[in-house]
Amino acid sequence: MWKGAISFGLVTIPVSLGVAVRQKDVRFHQVHDKDGGRIRQKRVCELDGKEVPYAHIAKGYELSKGKVVMVGRDELKALDPKADKTIAIESFVDPAGVDPIYFEHTYYVVPDAKSGAGAKAYALFTTALEKLGHVAVARIVISTKEHMCLLRPRDGMLMLTTMVYGDEVTKAPSVPHPATSAKELELARALMHSMAGRFTPDDYRDEHRKRVEKLLAQKAAGKTIDLPEKEEETAPVGDLLEALQASLSGKKPEKSERKKKAAKPKRATRSTKARKRTSA
Repeated sequence: MWKGAISFGLVTIPVSLGVAVRQKDVRFHQVHDKDGGRIRQKRVCELDGKEVPYAHIAKGYELSKGKVVMVGRDELKALDPKADKTIAIESFVDPAGVDPIYFEHTYYVVPDAKSGAGAKAYALFTTALEKLGHVAVARIVISTKEHMCLLRPRDGMLMLTTMVYGDEVTKAPSVPHPATSAKELELARALMHSMAGRFTPDDYRDEHRKRVEKLLAQKAAGKTIDLPEKEEETAPVGDLLEALQASLSGKKPEKSERKKKAAKPKRATRSTKARKRTSA
């Protein structure tokens, strides 16, 4: 999908990019519910109500309500970043200092098969990154957009991840930090330790997609569709300490003592019992 070269110092390594992630969402068309015909969207001017040919469509930026600045394609094209087909490395950094919030899309980076010297430079660069324990921060132009990106070694090859810029990350909301007891912290750590394991991506499946695909297969085969009943929402446990203890023991948390007392019926007083006997 992209061919160019990694450049750092006076070293140039011919490479190409390949898609590393291909999402498998089930995609639907908009159709007419009566006959299944596709619904097509038309470009219609809101002022005269007429359909506008693509050749007469310009880009507009709204400065304020009703005030739009129109920009032509040629004007925008003149401002496009220079597509010099270079992954220009700017620095080498500790990967622990790069927050994943900046990550966008990931690609495989492979050496140019036609260049023997390029393959050797690629292998040297990848091995050096692995030994150094660092990643490379660089810039790349894909299509008409310049991206900040990260080059990192993985299983003997390079991966490139495009990144968002710092001013594209929104300000984090304020989060309350109520005090926790030593016992609560101890139980939380014990629960996390009991659930610790090795991350194996193949252990996780998109269960919703599987259900949708099963539904489509059943409808295509003309079968009767039995929709699953809606699951009841689990009520949150009020007592955090009790919930942690129950999670570790594998038992459902019982009601707290205070709630148990509140739930018990009140015992009849002597006067109440006497009134009952009198009425009898």
